[in-house]
Parts: sequence; structure tokens; C-alpha cells
Amino acid sequence: MPAPAPLPFDPIDRAARIWAEKIGESDTMAATTSVFRVQQILQQAVDAALRPHELTFARYEALVLLRFSRSGSLPMSLMGQRLQLHPTSITNIVDRLEGAGLVRRVPHPSDKRTTLVEITDAGRTRGEEATASVTEVDFGLVGLSDDEVRTLTSLLARVRHAAGDFA
Repeated sequence: MPAPAPLPFDPIDRAARIWAEKIGESDTMAATTSVFRVQQILQQAVDAALRPHELTFARYEALVLLRFSRSGSLPMSLMGQRLQLHPTSITNIVDRLEGAGLVRRVPHPSDKRTTLVEITDAGRTRGEEATASVTEVDFGLVGLSDDEVRTLTSLLARVRHAAGDFA
């Protein structure tokens, strides 16, 4: 399905002007609406890059997390914390990755209550190939210079920090 033609105007800018006339200050509404729209754009680009690898972004993140770990394995609970996901969500992600042969569950060597998730060779390969695909499209973040990307990341981190996302 071809992408729709771009609008001849910025709908968020137009909404902000109308908001300002009818309601009041529109800067935060315009910024928030822009972030939501950009999230959709990024999601579409990343989904398209990951689709040939049969991965969702959540599963891709889990593979990357395991690839970055020293041993190639982590406790499921730690994965959930690092990915900021509910235990049910991380279980679903691991189930799907395990079903695809990209990870395996193994008992923790010293804590019988803990299950480790270990990346397989196939998972490493799939993760590397998927990483090439998402980096090729800059994770969908186009139109900004390298300095602007760093500034954007810093600004968004301030919002995340203020919301209690991290200490």
C-alpha cells in the first residue's frame, strides 16, 4: 500500500494556532502532539525494518539486551527491569523468542528460583542482521543532524527523569 501524499500544511501547527485562539497557550499541546506523531513515524520505520527479520521492537530490544550482557544470559526479572516491562510482557517476549529458537531458558547455576534467558547463536545472528536494518534507516529518525539528535535525546531524558523513569 503506497504512503499517503503529504498534507500541504502542518496539521499540528494549524491545531496549535486554533488552540491558542480558542483555549489558550498551545506550546505544550503542540509539543506533545508532535512527540506522539513522531512516535508513530518511528514505529512505522522500525517495524518495516524489523519485519523481514520476523521481530517486533520489543523482541529486538530483548535480543540486544542479551547480546550486550557479559555472559549472553540474564535473569528474566532483570530483563523486565532493564526493558521497563511488566513480568507478563517479558514472559511473552521470551516465549516468542524461544519458540523461534533465538533464546533458551536455562536454570540459574546457584539460585534454583531464578530462570536465565540465554541468547542462542541464531539469536545473535538475527540480532546482528536486524541491527543492520534498523541502523540503515536511522531507527526512522530522519531530518536531524547528529548534534540535533543528541540534543533531542537529552531533552527527552529530562522529561523521562522528571516523570520518574530513572533516578
